[in-house]
Amino acid sequence: MKKLFVVVPLLLLLISCGKKEENLEAFSAETFAYDLGNTWEVNATARVKGVLPMKDKETDEYLYNLSLVIDLIKPDGTEEKAKFSYAHSQKSNEKLRDIGLEAQFELDSTYKEGNYKIIFTVTDAHSKKSAAIEKELILSK
Repeated sequence: MKKLFVVVPLLLLLISCGKKEENLEAFSAETFAYDLGNTWEVNATARVKGVLPMKDKETDEYLYNLSLVIDLIKPDGTEEKAKFSYAHSQKSNEKLRDIGLEAQFELDSTYKEGNYKIIFTVTDAHSKKSAAIEKELILSK
């Protein structure tokens, strides 16, 4: 019986200290657009956490590789896939809790004032996990 009192807490400690796999999560998305006369300059940012880094054995640095794809939904409901995309690589001497991603692109004069929706889709190259977040974008003069 005494052994049980020692073994059970020890087992609970081992289970609770086990590696917890964190899910990839996009959060804190922001969007805004500047009227440049006949075009709009769109700036969009989002943060992502739960990124799985690779460790460079030679430099002892953490390597982060993400891809960002932005889809745009127009006020009439039509969707433009991959309006913007890029690959983000970052090195750090320490594990990062979250990473900021930025996008900047132009919309030509065919884009009229109204409420658009931006969909950020982030994919972690190492874990192959993806996360998405939506944010409204208002074009107005």
